[in-house]
Amino acid sequence: MQILFQSSDFIAINKPAGVLVHGASYMQTTQPTVVDWVLKKFPQIQVVGDDPTHRPGVVHRLDKDTSGVLLIALTQKYFEYVKSLFQKHEIKKIYYAICAGIPKQKRGVIDIAIGIKSGTTKRTVFSNKMAKPAITEYEVEKTWTVAGETYSFIRVSPKTGRTHQIRVHLNYLGCPVIGDELYGGKRNAQRASRHMLHCFSMEFNESGGKRIYIEAPLPDDFKSMLSV
Repeated sequence: MQILFQSSDFIAINKPAGVLVHGASYMQTTQPTVVDWVLKKFPQIQVVGDDPTHRPGVVHRLDKDTSGVLLIALTQKYFEYVKSLFQKHEIKKIYYAICAGIPKQKRGVIDIAIGIKSGTTKRTVFSNKMAKPAITEYEVEKTWTVAGETYSFIRVSPKTGRTHQIRVHLNYLGCPVIGDELYGGKRNAQRASRHMLHCFSMEFNESGGKRIYIEAPLPDDFKSMLSV
């Protein structure tokens, strides 16, 4: 775990892939979480948040296998402030993904609601169950072929914050994030040791009005795949 930015109000860390942001009452895991690590360094967060017992200081989450920028509030006042920024979509987020296949258009906007597949917790654009608007901008930055199979390196900017939004929308384009079995299938899961999605940067106004930009460099597994 690496601290990318620190103030008296919040920290931003570079979350590694394979680490849960926090546990839950229904989960049994011995693996340390981001919250476990942060609590040791900033014990004051134990009273911060909507549910400080299980996710102190956590304003937003990244999936276990998603790496990159993660914000943790150190005070309740700043927790409420950053939470409001997310709710109003006033935080600019840039992700990078390595995907199987190449989108038909080099850049575009995916504006299609995401619901829940009946009988599961899986998200899909083909269900009206609890469907909510979801908008994702994307741009293909690189394409290549290995052993007859094509791949894309895609810059993604989600304008909304739905669960699994980027993974669902890229799969809708026919370009699932490699390593993602849930939305790409077993064969796709074998293409990488984790789903290749990285939160590269976040940009927003601090409560005092100053614009702040936080960036997490691409991890080594991304660099290795991009070096072809």
